[in-house]
Amino acid sequence: MTSAASPSEYQFASRTAGLKPSAIREILKVTGSPDVISFAGGLPAPELFPIAETARAAQSLLAEDGPASLQYDITEG
Repeated sequence: MTSAASPSEYQFASRTAGLKPSAIREILKVTGSPDVISFAGGLPAPELFPIAETARAAQSLLAEDGPASLQYDITEG
């Protein structure tokens, strides 16, 4: 029986050596800082999310369609 390799022991294809970090991931790291107002990440202010309205819409949908509303379906386009 072999043991699983630890993450530091994983061997990757040589082509992965030249991979650069995702620019989006790097931008989003900065948005976690409370003293930064970033317009680059496309993240709306959390206090502007319509929580009550979304909860009412979800409750209505689940009451009307139940489990079918959570099922996968075909997509258009």
